[in-house]
Amino acid sequence: MNPAEAADRSAHRVPQRARVIVIGGGVIGTSVAYHLAEQGWGADIVLLERDKLTSGTTWHAAGLMVTFGSMSHTSTRLRQYTRELYARLEAETGQSTGFRPVGFLEVAADADRLEEYRRVSAFNRHCGVDVHEISPREVAELWPLARTDDLLAGFYVEQDGRANPVDVTMALAKGARQRGARLIEGVAVTSVIVEHAGTPRARVRGVRTLFADGTTAEIECEVVVNCAGMWARQLGEANGVALPLQAAEHYYLITEPIEGVHAGLPVLEDPGTYGYIREETGGLMVGLFEGVAAPWSVPAVPQDFSFGQITPDWDRMGPYVEAAMSRVPATLDAQIRTFFCGPESFTPDLAPLFGEVPEVANYYVAAGLNSIGILTGGGIGRSMAHWIVAGEPDIDITGMDVARLQPFQTTPSYRRDRTAESLGLVYACHYPNRDKATARGAKRSPVHDRLAAAGAHFRDVSGWEGADWYGETPSPETGPLTFGRPAWFAHWAAEHRAVREEVGLMDMSFMAKFLVQGRDAGAVLDHLSAGHVDVDLASGPPGRGQVTYTQWLDEAAHLRADLTVTKLDAERFWVVASDTAHRRVEAMIRRAIGFGRFADAHATVTDVTSGWAQLNVQGPRSRELLAGLTSADLSTEAFPFRAAGMIDLGFARVLCLRITYLGELGYELYVPAEHAVEVHDRIVAAGSGSGRGWQLRHVGLRSLASLRLEKAYRDYGHDIDNTDTVLEAGLGFAVALHRPDGTERDFIGRDAVARLRAAGTPASRLVQVLLRTPEPLLDHGEVVLRNGSEVGYLRAASYGHTLGGAVGLAMLTHPDGDPLTQGWLDEGTWHVDIAGRCHPATVSLRPLYDPTSSRVRA
Repeated sequence: MNPAEAADRSAHRVPQRARVIVIGGGVIGTSVAYHLAEQGWGADIVLLERDKLTSGTTWHAAGLMVTFGSMSHTSTRLRQYTRELYARLEAETGQSTGFRPVGFLEVAADADRLEEYRRVSAFNRHCGVDVHEISPREVAELWPLARTDDLLAGFYVEQDGRANPVDVTMALAKGARQRGARLIEGVAVTSVIVEHAGTPRARVRGVRTLFADGTTAEIECEVVVNCAGMWARQLGEANGVALPLQAAEHYYLITEPIEGVHAGLPVLEDPGTYGYIREETGGLMVGLFEGVAAPWSVPAVPQDFSFGQITPDWDRMGPYVEAAMSRVPATLDAQIRTFFCGPESFTPDLAPLFGEVPEVANYYVAAGLNSIGILTGGGIGRSMAHWIVAGEPDIDITGMDVARLQPFQTTPSYRRDRTAESLGLVYACHYPNRDKATARGAKRSPVHDRLAAAGAHFRDVSGWEGADWYGETPSPETGPLTFGRPAWFAHWAAEHRAVREEVGLMDMSFMAKFLVQGRDAGAVLDHLSAGHVDVDLASGPPGRGQVTYTQWLDEAAHLRADLTVTKLDAERFWVVASDTAHRRVEAMIRRAIGFGRFADAHATVTDVTSGWAQLNVQGPRSRELLAGLTSADLSTEAFPFRAAGMIDLGFARVLCLRITYLGELGYELYVPAEHAVEVHDRIVAAGSGSGRGWQLRHVGLRSLASLRLEKAYRDYGHDIDNTDTVLEAGLGFAVALHRPDGTERDFIGRDAVARLRAAGTPASRLVQVLLRTPEPLLDHGEVVLRNGSEVGYLRAASYGHTLGGAVGLAMLTHPDGDPLTQGWLDEGTWHVDIAGRCHPATVSLRPLYDPTSSRVRA
């Protein structure tokens, strides 16, 4: 370090090195710093804020502190912890957070909102939120100024309320400083310094900073946490890190004092009129989440924008303002003191960007909070600190993992289109089958046009257009959005039955596909995999590879990925994962090659997703159909279950895997993209009008869900996640502690699996749940009761058209901590709570459909 730089450091109080650098001094950044300091890392922490603490978004946040409303266990826990933290932080630091538990009141004025909130209430109560459904009369007693003549019910949480965002941030900052952390204002981070950038060994080495006087300096560090809010995307771009989020206009108004308004009024939220209302210095704050939003500063958020405001668009916002104010008519006659517009950042799916990025090791992100930064800020900071200190997260992060999103979602066009919709959906009714309508058509399968011609209705699958179901468009009268049976229920049932009884064709080209090659490829993948994937192909049919269904674990045997690895030959492996796991799985392979024992391995990984279509032919007639299209012997003797190999199909050479995710005899066909249309057309022609008593049917992703849930097949990120051990998830059968020759395998998590097996049956296990009456529907989050007591909830569900009722997977826990066995299940009387109504159910550890998998192996 030269003398000039040393002088700059001294003048700006910037150290030469730190263990962790937190970038951003809003509520999220200060919370991360506070919780890292609480973990004992205080002296190793430096937080850098380019301007002043709270600048950006935090300073103008509305400050709602609400635990009610989420159907995510993770989000609800984050909210609960945050409320508890704000309540105790003043006693610890001497700095007020402004937290006032004045209560929170959600109102429903239509049947669908009532259904939604009853579902949410049942789930939230299971999570420990003390929410009560109250009558319109009781709403009026709590909020005398509110119009209640159109209401059906209210949902009240007495302990919720509001906090002061600036005070919260200052209290967190003070708590961090008290434990030794250094929080430095007026120092901007311009980029993260990465060693081995662009390679599997890329990792954080430090940051480059810019002072207000134009001088610069570098700070060495081991870990960076990007908490830069609406600037997080731009900071990530400097290092090739994809962080899809976009700032949008967000409005509220504040009235002059109104008679009858007092500080003890609960926070009132009425999504049906786009608004929330709370007391503000004797008047009312009326906040808005308009149905169609306005993205702000799409090219780039100005670096000098700190405590600024956006000029309000009165013409656009007028109807929304009137709708929101109509809930409290007194606001319509009150003088408006402030009509405020400021930016807040939103992600494409309204979930946060959280966790370690796939591009650079030790680069973490906590941003894109979608207007819930204050009410989850404490929990986000605590969870991020735990991840950094312990090396693994202690909450389910699958729904907010930064790696779930794709680089193309950072493009200006995508951000502009999607943000207008995503902010608007914050207050929309959350129907089970709602899909995004904007920024569509980004990725299309090579056979997309063929699927459309067959009547496909598409949905967004990580940017791909995935065929959801097939048939005519529902009429406007019935519409697709409902909590009941959708208008296309019969089409869905027919597709489901086609796979069970005859044969179906499903396009799954959106699945992530990787070719891992090299002399050490097998060793790398076998170390990652709980299942033995580097198998001896000589023991199988000549010239055939072998598919292994496996999990990738952490050192504690928690799930990190759920996928298939196919050994094609001695040095080539085909890895297939779900669309949402695409970037995370690729990063795990690359880092296995880039670090540790395999740092010098002779192995490469290539993402071949876009180069290969995936056409799945599934059902009891699938072998008969394909046998007529290929010269390959597809008999069970020559091509048994889990066999893999290249076969001819028309003019193409196709990688064929005999594997299923639907519970029937079936094949996954991986077709070079340039051959996909020709292969698709041959399959359709062979299966149409055959005169053999059966016929091929196109099948959509709605049936994928119902078929796999009947068979109790798992889906990572939906019914299993990173908080589950492989044994709790019921996947112990896929783990191999030893090779076929009896020698001990060495894979990540092996010792933990051995300990868990030795400890016996766990107290928590994933089970299949089937409703015993055909009418009710399940989605997720419904509470499961044994003998009237809550023991878990549905993580994912669909309708079992073969089993004759709604079916799903639930994680249940024995209330006494005893082993959860089938005997204990059989001894109980089971019900599922759907929006406050209990329905009888059957619960099983084994699949209720084809429990011996005889159909799969036929």
